[in-house]
Amino acid sequence: MKTIGLLGGMSWESTVGYYQVMNQAVKERLGGLHSARILLFSVDFQVLRDFMVDEDWDAVAAHLADAARTLEQGGADMIVIGTNTMHKVAPQIADAVSVPVVHIADATAQVARTEGYAKVGLLGTIFTMEDDFYTQRLEEQGLEVIVPGAEDRKLVDRVIFDELCKGELCSCSRTEYLRILDAMAAQGAQAVILGCTEIGLLVRPGDTDVPTLDTCRIHAVTAVEEALK
Repeated sequence: MKTIGLLGGMSWESTVGYYQVMNQAVKERLGGLHSARILLFSVDFQVLRDFMVDEDWDAVAAHLADAARTLEQGGADMIVIGTNTMHKVAPQIADAVSVPVVHIADATAQVARTEGYAKVGLLGTIFTMEDDFYTQRLEEQGLEVIVPGAEDRKLVDRVIFDELCKGELCSCSRTEYLRILDAMAAQGAQAVILGCTEIGLLVRPGDTDVPTLDTCRIHAVTAVEEALK
């Protein structure tokens, strides 16, 4: 079993999910008392959030590249960036290490295609929904991507940073998210990508008839599959 180097803490609420899903996946594959080989570097998210607000993505990249190098030096055989938004600097992180980076958008696109989806909605931070680093990666793999309108994008982003990253699950926010999912389904989305690793804490499969793709779970399971090759 290869060792997974997990860049976490962005937020730590979803990092808990990564750890749990990775270990569950190994248990399902190997049985017994097997568990995942994981090295975790958990960053101080406030530092990175300040860089993001200042749009200093070079500082974000440098910070995470240093962390990734530390994981590689500690014996990680691959890097998993436990957040969608920080894949904006995935190329810089990949350049900083000699081990592969398991890309969250690639893993999600593969599952979407396997499930037969061609047109998907995308929820996430403003950066994930509006910048092209994520949508373009999905489109290159044959998916048509739609995002909510401007006001709903602001709402989704606010809930992520003001509530979900702090572990706050508000029923009123769930209602708004479900409304947005329904609206994207009405626009032809066959499924909606929960493109922030915390959204799966708020919106569960039983909450909606719209198929959802939980990127935290997908990414974690994909990493385990790579670790067991």
